[in-house]
Amino acid sequence: MEKNQSKALPAILGVLFVAATAFAISLYISGKNTEEALNAEKTAVIEELEGLKSDYDKSILENNALSEELLAARGEIASYIDSLSTLKADVATLMRFRSQVYQLRKERETLMARLDSLTASNVALKSLNDKTQAELERVAALNDSIVQQNIILEQENRIAAQLKLEMLDVQAVRVKTNGDFKSVQRAKKADNFKVCFTIRDNAVTKAGDKNFFIEVMGPDGNLVGNTESVTVNNRTLNVSKVTAFYYENQTLDVCDYVENGGADFPKGSYMVNVYDNDLELIGTSKFYLK
Repeated sequence: MEKNQSKALPAILGVLFVAATAFAISLYISGKNTEEALNAEKTAVIEELEGLKSDYDKSILENNALSEELLAARGEIASYIDSLSTLKADVATLMRFRSQVYQLRKERETLMARLDSLTASNVALKSLNDKTQAELERVAALNDSIVQQNIILEQENRIAAQLKLEMLDVQAVRVKTNGDFKSVQRAKKADNFKVCFTIRDNAVTKAGDKNFFIEVMGPDGNLVGNTESVTVNNRTLNVSKVTAFYYENQTLDVCDYVENGGADFPKGSYMVNVYDNDLELIGTSKFYLK
């Protein structure tokens, strides 16, 4: 009986060895598969994080709104990628990072929703700004038109109010001993020029004191008379005589005298110009002294 048992023991041990070897091989194969699966899952999680980071990169490039929050979220994802890349893959770690990926996706959805809302608001604001700018440009154009019309109207009123001459007559005269003036034709006998003009009636111009400026140019082109300088509207003109009168919107005859200043008038052609209160030329005449 003992002999039979001693013969059976090696057989039993052999069976046990084969079973143990098979179990060890099974454990090795199972462990290897589990490690490969964990590494594959780790790679998948990193790829998902890389995808999220890429989405943030694109959003940061395309939008200025929420840029600080987008940069912070991208930085957080980059730190997760670095951490997971250095950690050994195990079930607990991958579950934790899977949970982080889920949370990050939710956060991105929230940020994108806010970004979309801000974008829509910006589009609406830009549209409003465009309409406001268009309205401002329209108003500016209208104002420019009104200003232009006012300028034209002011010019028309100024032209309408400008006094005009019906007649301008110039004579060389000599003062007689009794104070009367005698018309002469020869230069050596003349000691004054008598300048007379008739101003038309004008209901538009403002009644009141007016000045007309008489300019007498001699044959040599020089100004004749007791010259004086006048300045109106930043324009200066040397004239022979300033004639003052009171205008009441009715036709008015005005005469004034230009003296030779104690010198003889040279013979030749003379030109007489009359300027109004704004130094606008309103009349001209020529005459000749023998």
